[in-house]
Amino acid sequence: MDPNLLQWRHRDQSFLSRVKTWFDLLDPSLLLSSKAEILKAHDVVGGGEKLNEKGEAAVTLSLSSFHPDSGAALPLIFRPPAFFPVSGPLVVASFLPHSGVKTALFWQFLLQSYNAGFSHVNRNTSAEKVKATSLKHLLLIASAVSYTTVAGALPQIFINRLRVRSPPLQMFCRSILPIPLSAALAFLSVFTVRNEETETGIQVFDSDGNLVGVSRAAGEKAVWDTALSRAALFGTTAAVPNLLILLLQRTRFFQRNSLLVAPCRHISAAFVLCLMIPVSFSLFSQVGTIKRESAGQELLAGAPGEELYYHRGL
Repeated sequence: MDPNLLQWRHRDQSFLSRVKTWFDLLDPSLLLSSKAEILKAHDVVGGGEKLNEKGEAAVTLSLSSFHPDSGAALPLIFRPPAFFPVSGPLVVASFLPHSGVKTALFWQFLLQSYNAGFSHVNRNTSAEKVKATSLKHLLLIASAVSYTTVAGALPQIFINRLRVRSPPLQMFCRSILPIPLSAALAFLSVFTVRNEETETGIQVFDSDGNLVGVSRAAGEKAVWDTALSRAALFGTTAAVPNLLILLLQRTRFFQRNSLLVAPCRHISAAFVLCLMIPVSFSLFSQVGTIKRESAGQELLAGAPGEELYYHRGL
């Protein structure tokens, strides 16, 4: 196992401990660290020495900057600390009540492109060390961005093309429909972008961190869990602000001050997204487990213990 992956295994004891870890790792100030600083932090993690307070800071920097499979530094905008600063404005803009289809498509394209790129960069790459990204995989990513962009703009397309003027129907298209749509598109995006893991499998390890082999079942479980966590992230981010605004619009204060509705929508969307990112990342452990008999018949003979371990990806 890579030193970063070993660190994840030691830290992923409970949901609350994972949330605490992710709150530390998502600190945007970590993006300001120089290349020399993150390389030094990675060396500290790989040194196997007992860590003091300064060493814990190095572990945090290393986990937020390096891929647990390849050990390579992650591109700056696709590191976990960059997820909220980049996706936050895109999410708020994509949830706006746009006046035209082109504007809705533009913001959906930016959001879905970033989400697909983040899923691709932070996927499990353990079975891809000897080959580059295939043309089929690139086409899958492009298709994921394309259909999620168009589907994400469907509420605005319905309003414009069907000339929806009824307030209840407009409310349904702008406030209700985006909730299941956002969750479904986030799930499908991850599942499509990381489809190769379900076909080729991912590496699994025994309890001592020794490589056992490659398992397709582990790959399917890793992709499924990550897709569910992303659906929870964007589904909740769409649900809470929209439902909150529907409730506030029934109050006399907001009926008299309708200009406050838009700022409340934007602020609540950003606030919910900010809280849900560490929560959704923590729903499943970064080092997942799978029963030995479920990992594949070819692994049964050489796999000691009842459970095998794998990197889930993000």
